[in-house]
Amino acid sequence: MKQLEQSAVEFLAALSSSAPAPGGGGASALTGALAAALGMMVSNLTIGKEKYAEHEEALIGLRAELEALRDKLVGLVDADAEGFLPLARAYGIPKDDPSRERVMEEALATACLAPFEMMTTAYAVLCALAALVKKGSRLAVSDVGAGAVLAQAAIEAAALNIRINTKSMQDRARANQLNERADTIIREGSAYKERIYLETLKVIG
Repeated sequence: MKQLEQSAVEFLAALSSSAPAPGGGGASALTGALAAALGMMVSNLTIGKEKYAEHEEALIGLRAELEALRDKLVGLVDADAEGFLPLARAYGIPKDDPSRERVMEEALATACLAPFEMMTTAYAVLCALAALVKKGSRLAVSDVGAGAVLAQAAIEAAALNIRINTKSMQDRARANQLNERADTIIREGSAYKERIYLETLKVIG
């Protein structure tokens, strides 16, 4: 069973257990999916309202975009768990095995793939929310702001999953490149989140 096909209670029980997955990565992806879902909700609440008729076409497009992003993030919950498997196997290789370092290095890089996808996808959610905060129903603007906070949280949490892996890499040039890439997404996402949050407060008054 895919992890998010469980009930929320079952997923939280799995997250609370001693099993290595789901862990921070799965929680990050779920948080990003919640952000996208909030944006979809605001779109659905706004579409069809005469007051927002001028934004109808844009809102329909944003809803479709957010739905695709939500679904991608849901899939990344499982992708993150699967990406951890090679690393778990690598840790089991005897330390005197000459292939251990090479296998470990590649496994560490593989474990970074899903978190990076989470980061870029959650950033795309922020971009969609930045448009929605200006076009969506004023009555639901707080949900756009909440979505932005969650999307940035997903970005920063996923970045920690990258950092824990790059810390163990022998190839420091590669590790630094991955860290810098993650830091860039954090900075750019933070700017978007702050803009959306302030716009939300402005509308709320």
